[in-house]
Amino acid sequence: MIRDARVLRAGFVPSEIEHRDAELNHLSSVLEPITNGEPADTAIVTGPSGTGKTCLSKFVTERLQEEVLDVKSTHVNCWRNYTRFRVLYQILDDLGKTIDIHRQSTPRDELVDRLQQYDDSRTVVILDEVDQLEDPSVLYDLHSIENIAIICIANEEEQLFSRVDDRLVSRLRSSEHVRMDRYHNDQLYDILQARAKRGLDPGTVTEHQLYRIADAAAGDARLGIGILRSAAGKADREEYEEITDDLLLDAATDARAQIKQRSLDSLTPHQRAVYDIVRKHGPVGPSEIHDRYTDEVDDPRTKRTVRTYLSKMEQYNLLDAEGTSRDREYSIVDPSNTSPIQ
Repeated sequence: MIRDARVLRAGFVPSEIEHRDAELNHLSSVLEPITNGEPADTAIVTGPSGTGKTCLSKFVTERLQEEVLDVKSTHVNCWRNYTRFRVLYQILDDLGKTIDIHRQSTPRDELVDRLQQYDDSRTVVILDEVDQLEDPSVLYDLHSIENIAIICIANEEEQLFSRVDDRLVSRLRSSEHVRMDRYHNDQLYDILQARAKRGLDPGTVTEHQLYRIADAAAGDARLGIGILRSAAGKADREEYEEITDDLLLDAATDARAQIKQRSLDSLTPHQRAVYDIVRKHGPVGPSEIHDRYTDEVDDPRTKRTVRTYLSKMEQYNLLDAEGTSRDREYSIVDPSNTSPIQ
């Protein structure tokens, strides 16, 4: 049943990008100076989860590498690599320049020096979930290196700007901004159809089922692809010849639960502490969350940072928020309570 499992994975970059021509052209134009040996502007790619920000960024950089021989690229997940050291180390590691670097003893400034001395090729650095950086000063480090072009990916511009000082905000606001909206159902259907055509045997899933998946995913390609992957995987394991409606219903619940677990696994220790407080005591307001948080952790972050954590977890459908900013309360999201496929 499954002909090519790669195309059903969330991180797969297809040979063509569906329904993102304007955004594709915009980001390509930002990086175009690299083809002439010139520095490129910083690009900020924003939009809700599941709108293809990472996929688009990787697609454009891969095409750039096909056109220009001496260009490299690296993708840094700042949710996982949230410190200045980890970001710099990841970039150098992808460039093959960490042979004699020791994680425990090498000063961070030495990593910056290594990058500044690196002149083997021009490099595009994709900073994914850049608003998760605990120390955004790493953006200064990268801005200072002429042969590095930066693509910053975030859900919301203002959440990124709120984390950095005024000097860097000014630079970021003058950068090129590529904004991506949620897909319409018909657009998401086209994406699912292309994945199914390449990844599954003919007749495995019907057009009507793909429309139902698109409708249930509500513009979130990550969720839609996850539902299709889960349904196809179970059908393949149980030796079905096609995806049944019952499998599709179960797949929607499974896909949401898997996405939630991946998001939970990505939380930093401080974010996880905040989440666990909401899980144990919710519905609960921001002030009580911060009070409990400061009692439970060493070196607690500021109230402003905790509010950023809450906002990020709300964007990733880990938390629900009800009420205005003055009386807002947070509770955890239970994937089993979300609307099933119709």
